[in-house]
Amino acid sequence: MSAGGPLVLGIESSCDETGVGIVRGREVLANVIASSVDEQARYGGVVPEIAARAHLEAMRPTLERALETAGVRIADLDAVAVTAGPGLAGALMVGVGAAKALAVTARKPLYGVNHLVGHVTADQLHATGAEPVPVELPTVALLVSGGHTSLLLVRDLVEDVELLGETLDDAAGEAFDKTARLLGLPYPGGPSIDRAAQDGDPTAIRFPRGLTAPKDRERHRFDFSFSGLKTAVARHVERTEADGGALAVADVAASFREAVVDVLVTKALDACAATGVPRLLLGGGVVANRRLRDVATTRAEAAGVRLRIPPFDLCTDNGAMIAGLGARLVEAGATPSGAGFGVDSTLPVGQVLLS
Repeated sequence: MSAGGPLVLGIESSCDETGVGIVRGREVLANVIASSVDEQARYGGVVPEIAARAHLEAMRPTLERALETAGVRIADLDAVAVTAGPGLAGALMVGVGAAKALAVTARKPLYGVNHLVGHVTADQLHATGAEPVPVELPTVALLVSGGHTSLLLVRDLVEDVELLGETLDDAAGEAFDKTARLLGLPYPGGPSIDRAAQDGDPTAIRFPRGLTAPKDRERHRFDFSFSGLKTAVARHVERTEADGGALAVADVAASFREAVVDVLVTKALDACAATGVPRLLLGGGVVANRRLRDVATTRAEAAGVRLRIPPFDLCTDNGAMIAGLGARLVEAGATPSGAGFGVDSTLPVGQVLLS
């Protein structure tokens, strides 16, 4: 094993980012990402077939750039890790196929790992030369992206990750994309709505907060639903146009964003209180939303909860977080995945490693 911890290469291809990362222990040596977002923007959202093709085209140059950035050879690696799920099946197949070919050719152990647990692992990583920050477990983790909105209780990254709640319909990022389309804003919706909301009044329109009524507390206390919110925005736009009025895009964007952020932060802090865990980790691409970060920071401090937000390049889908999880598995002495494992687009969060 390499000095400073296992040297692991990680491949991430669950959606529209092709990520290859290399870590030594908890130190990030390379984190290279190739995104197909510009191509997906032509269709207003992620088209699975286009994402898979983009991964095929980007995989080799992204891999080569990561190795060059890290200054290592494939022969130097202690292991290879790859996202096996959850995610888009076709996109996952590209990454898993590449990882298997690499591991077999180089005779390296291979770990097929859980994408969501990788997001939690990102908080344990640090840049070269930076002081590592000890990560306290257990922690509640709120993961928010285009494909996932999940609340986890993480007691141990390798052996004990519990799903507390998840979205029952649209993920938060997906709701941002669909709402942006309703407002005539470009894809991806998160940044577009964030920009439009800067000049808006977040209290102008009281949009619904899904699954927050008292009747929802027993069955869906930690679950999310954003389809009703999206429908409420659509009806508001329709009414405004039918009345011949001018749509106040900034106010709608700000009010929509406020509704999403309110639900996310309220449920996350409620999970901290219910589990007795005064620590909250945010992860996923939607964490780039400045209002989410600001509200979470203010309300976590008021609740006595310690908030952790990894650097943005480790919040989005990336290979470094997958390599980091692979390194934790190597350190724990976990048995590598067999060569025959396949992808699982609905891989449950409790299954950290595929056999």
